[in-house]
Amino acid sequence: MKTYKLTAYKPDGELIIEESFGAENDEAAKEKGRVLIDEKGLADKTHRLASPMGKLLLFHS
Repeated sequence: MKTYKLTAYKPDGELIIEESFGAENDEAAKEKGRVLIDEKGLADKTHRLASPMGKLLLFHS
């Protein structure tokens, strides 16, 4: 299992959330990341989901 990191920021750059979670692969991490974004009400905030290798899987600004 790989560790992925979800981060979200306020418009002024202040960190809202930084959360890590495990997933088997990038596709599973994207699905889990979308669920977390919706659950935490972050869809309209700047957010990103990064793989362990630094690849951006989800990004919204």
